[in-house]
Amino acid sequence: MLEVERISKSYPSGDRLLPVLDDVSFVVAPAGRLAVMGPSGSGKSTLLAIIGALEPPSAGRAAFRNRRIGFVFQEHHLLAGCTALDNVILPALAGGRASADVVARAERLLDRVGLADRRHHLPGALSGGERQRVAVARALVLAPRLVLADEPTGQLDGRTAAEITELLVSLVEEAGGMLVVVTHADAVAARVGTVRRLVAGRLEP
Repeated sequence: MLEVERISKSYPSGDRLLPVLDDVSFVVAPAGRLAVMGPSGSGKSTLLAIIGALEPPSAGRAAFRNRRIGFVFQEHHLLAGCTALDNVILPALAGGRASADVVARAERLLDRVGLADRRHHLPGALSGGERQRVAVARALVLAPRLVLADEPTGQLDGRTAAEITELLVSLVEEAGGMLVVVTHADAVAARVGTVRRLVAGRLEP
């Protein structure tokens, strides 16, 4: 379960604080999905960063009962000198060499996202949609209980965006994980399921 409790966030701006998030609370049940929509500057990416422990809140807390979190961002953030397979197993390398099980899972995920025959290609030889498929596989390789996606289709055309969204939702659903997506796209939000809107730092009911 993910519990976000009265999160607020402000940034220094000259001689005052600029509020970005204001008393945001919500719960995502185990295997639940949530899409957060809102205009640019509404605090969506900041909220995701706080949930993922990439930055601290000014007030409040986000509690998650497992340390493994998978991230998918608008920019794929693949390492240019590493193959698709190497990029997928990258999260496992923080503790040293990736196990045979992780490599096997990475290969299965690349197969699921339609890139089994391109696993040894470098990112520069892949299309934008293919690079984002690699990013989705990378986010799931450690079987995280929570996946956070920040505008995961923002750089893609409509058809490719729909394909990536379907892959992301389906794979997280099959794994029984939780998914939180921030997006501008109505179609993406609708496929995720539950939709909440973030406006002026406040999460609408």
